[in-house]
Amino acid sequence: MPHPRLALNLFWRTFALLAILLTGGVLAWQQTFKVLEAEPRALEAAHQLAGLVNLSRIALTNTDSINRVAVIKSLTSEDVLVEVAEVTDQWQAFDLSPFAKQLAQALRARLGQNTVVARSLNGRAGLWVRFGIGDDQFWLRTSPEPLSVSFTNNWWWVLIAFMATLLGSVAIARLINQPLRELSVAAGRIREGEYDSRLDETTRTSEIREVNMGFNRMARELAKLEEDRAVMLAGISHDLRTPLARLRLEMEMSVSDEQARQFMAQDIDQLDAIISKFMDYARPTELALEAFPLIDVVEREAQGFRDPSQIRIRLEVPRELKVWADDTELGRVLLNLLENARRYGHEEGQPALVEISAQPQGGEILLQVRDHGPGVPEDKLARLTTPFYRGDSARTSATGAGLGLAIVEKSVQRLGGFVHIANASDGGLVTVLRLRRAA
Repeated sequence: MPHPRLALNLFWRTFALLAILLTGGVLAWQQTFKVLEAEPRALEAAHQLAGLVNLSRIALTNTDSINRVAVIKSLTSEDVLVEVAEVTDQWQAFDLSPFAKQLAQALRARLGQNTVVARSLNGRAGLWVRFGIGDDQFWLRTSPEPLSVSFTNNWWWVLIAFMATLLGSVAIARLINQPLRELSVAAGRIREGEYDSRLDETTRTSEIREVNMGFNRMARELAKLEEDRAVMLAGISHDLRTPLARLRLEMEMSVSDEQARQFMAQDIDQLDAIISKFMDYARPTELALEAFPLIDVVEREAQGFRDPSQIRIRLEVPRELKVWADDTELGRVLLNLLENARRYGHEEGQPALVEISAQPQGGEILLQVRDHGPGVPEDKLARLTTPFYRGDSARTSATGAGLGLAIVEKSVQRLGGFVHIANASDGGLVTVLRLRRAA
């Protein structure tokens, strides 16, 4: 099946969703605190600034015009400046942000609606407030920095909160996905035939505990079914082969017609071969994997097909390639592929030409078996590994049991590999085995 373009496992998906959620929460709370702090901060700042303006207004009101210059100089400090307003003064409005608007409204509520609040006067930045004493107008300037709401100094705390969010997301995602990961690993073992896989049934999470208990029951039932099947097939094999052997003996002794005897012998051989196929397909899955040269198994199985009038085999397998597999099981795979090619992978009246090649690809070995026969219709390719299925209706009279490629797929899965079957572009059937490469 084709994989999606962007595939994430459940851990990273959960981590990403939690990280987005918690990061959004941190930023939302930061903005909420900022908004909640703005109004009381603006009222407090307006109260302080109105107090400065009123004090300046009282000091200048009780002073005559001659001494006002001295009073203005006495009011001037590092943070506060008072000066006379001129008609030519140019100023810019202060209330450009939500906080500045709240501050300006609070000042006008305390000092009067005609109060002018500016953020610059004649190109000089600051918080400027214009107030009047009689017919005279004055400007009072203070620094706007202490009167603003800013989280500039708190970005370190935001960064710390963000890092804590990431670490918390990792921990939560791991806790959430750990039972699912264990279930996935156990299911993989079951698929490989390890029916003794068990999950923890004492976990405190009730849903996970019930899933684990159900999985363990399923594993026990599958183990019992596998054991019963092995015993049953062994009994069937013994019970069928014993009368077949007697039939062959009686046929050799009692049938005088040579041709009839030959046909009967072929029928008995066919029954015996079908029984062997059944046993191969139902063979237990416990394998002892080891590293060995791939060419050894390929050459051994190819030498079993010695009749050049039926099949011709060409090998292109590097001798240095080593595969991690079971020698007997891999030999069974090649035997079935070569037998399938001998029967169906040729034109009528011609021997089957089979090419076996191998090449490394990362941690795998691609073993390719190709014949030059008529191939298989595209709509039937996917069903070739189905037990008892024959890809060509004309082959219903063939002596096979329809298990050859099914055995190939099952055996390769036992070895931890994959099988891909397709038609070659220039004719013939191509079977590619992905096997584990040994160092």
